[in-house]
Amino acid sequence: MPDRPLPYALPPVELLDEVGSTNDEAHRRAAAGERGPIWIATRRQTAGKGRSGRAWVEASEGNVAATLLFAPNCPPARLPELSLVAGVATYDAVAEALTGSRAGRVELKWPNDVLIEGAKISGILIESGTYGGTLMSLIGIGINVASAPDVSDRAVTSLSARGSSLAAREVLDLLVAHTAHWLATWEAADGFAAIRAAWAARAIPLGRPLEIKTQDGPVAGAFAGLDDDGALLIDLPLAGRRRFTFGDVTVLPSERA
Repeated sequence: MPDRPLPYALPPVELLDEVGSTNDEAHRRAAAGERGPIWIATRRQTAGKGRSGRAWVEASEGNVAATLLFAPNCPPARLPELSLVAGVATYDAVAEALTGSRAGRVELKWPNDVLIEGAKISGILIESGTYGGTLMSLIGIGINVASAPDVSDRAVTSLSARGSSLAAREVLDLLVAHTAHWLATWEAADGFAAIRAAWAARAIPLGRPLEIKTQDGPVAGAFAGLDDDGALLIDLPLAGRRRFTFGDVTVLPSERA
């Protein structure tokens, strides 16, 4: 946590012992009239959710599972920008938790996966809904603190495995502070330009080979940065530069570039 007064307020955090999904709980609270901002966190999540309907597997207690519920001060068309906002905030929380350790390179992969030496350490699911005429946003974030789940199709890691001694609540406090900072930045005039620049500064290097799974099949090429609206740009060997707004991205070994 910053040791100086902040120019923005930190939302309260409600820490539950166990919940199925913090996003589902946030939806329930919104339907009951909660307008936030409030963080709903849990010591143990039993039915977490990931993007594209996938389950978010909790390895054990001792990890961060939390959702920020709030009413965004923006038109609905800007809500997709929150994906990059959440990625930058999560990156900063992870990087600060690793201060002084020899964790290796921390990077962002589009749109908001935080990687340490290529291994995933966090998951983010952003949802929205209209309740009582109010548009509500939910930013759900999981961070592997004490341990990582056993996943067969990707490399995963945890903060403790990378040398951090922080407990889950300490990491959650970092996440709350960094998210508040970047949301305040985003809500300012021309705020998304600052978010886009911050994301690019934390991202995998330009030219890194990627594969994105689209509805028409996988597409492979070289990472070419972000479009002005945050879409992914990939340089394809024969077709030139293409823009993607949705799809699962995998970082490929360099020899497959």
